Amino acid sequence: MKNPKKKIQSAVVTIALLTAGGTSIRAQSESSREAAGDVARPQTSSPTDFVDTLNSIFGKQTTQRATHAKGIVVQGKFKPVEAAQGLSKAPHFGQAVPVTVRFSDNTGIPTLPDADDHATPHGMALKFHLPDGSETDLVTHSFNGFPAATGDEMRQFLIAIGSSGTGVSSPTPLDTFLAAHPAAKTFVTTQDPPPVSYATLAYFGVNSFRFINADGKVTVARYQIIPKAGKHFLSKEDVAKAAPDYLTSELRSRLAKAPIDFDFRLQLPESGDKIDNPSITWSDKNKTVDLGVIEITSIVPDSDLTQRALLFLPGLLPVGIEPADPMIQFRNKAYPISYDRRHAGETKK
Repeated sequence: MKNPKKKIQSAVVTIALLTAGGTSIRAQSESSREAAGDVARPQTSSPTDFVDTLNSIFGKQTTQRATHAKGIVVQGKFKPVEAAQGLSKAPHFGQAVPVTVRFSDNTGIPTLPDADDHATPHGMALKFHLPDGSETDLVTHSFNGFPAATGDEMRQFLIAIGSSGTGVSSPTPLDTFLAAHPAAKTFVTTQDPPPVSYATLAYFGVNSFRFINADGKVTVARYQIIPKAGKHFLSKEDVAKAAPDYLTSELRSRLAKAPIDFDFRLQLPESGDKIDNPSITWSDKNKTVDLGVIEITSIVPDSDLTQRALLFLPGLLPVGIEPADPMIQFRNKAYPISYDRRHAGETKK
């Protein structure tokens, strides 16, 4: 098999896909927005097409995820503030619930060093365990933005990356794509340096949701997860000497001393903000409201076994929360395809 890493050497970063938990994006929605205006276009990529494109870049799946293949699973609790119930009647907005969290590195390469440029943006996927025994998921990454508005655009971005390896003459397919897609260029060229810790990154749910309270009031918002420890990144000197798995080692050491806390927030749109286009970031000046605190207390006993079994679905939502961005369902159809591929070798009973 060809070395998949060689195919992405021309890109500063490759794909985030908001897939800390699973894989790729797929389309149920039939609409998208062009950068110049609100022009609808039909969705042409199937979920299989999309996962196939990921696999063509990173290699055939065996036991690894299609992307965000390297990660670690932790556990803790989400403790909502009282005011959260005023935003949504979702069960976990009204009482504390256990949470399972997977932190991860970008790309579908499970052996990628944590400080490699391609490991950013990092992922944080959350599974909230609700009082009735059901679950709801949230998939985020450490960049406030997304390189594409639709599944078709994202697949074109991936194809451009896969076609722009070493030896390809300039302008490469990736150069051409970035010139025509400003959001993708921003995504590629403005990533943060490697973090000190998974605990010193902010994470963003770049898709919009509708939050419905007990009185039927609807609030549209996007999730933000902000580290109480602050954002901290490695110096160039520290990057050069970082161990391949330093993020996992650092997390184990940090949790041995104390829990890790994140502020869980919603960012609200201003008039004119795009609700259904994740490639258009809302201003940092927009109002945010606190939902509560996510407290990480420990690493699960067998992280590798646990993360292999985990499937995070961005469209798995409780009463009181609904998709406001078509890409949520778009992605929700593709995650199980990747999940099935990484479990294909198992004996079915």
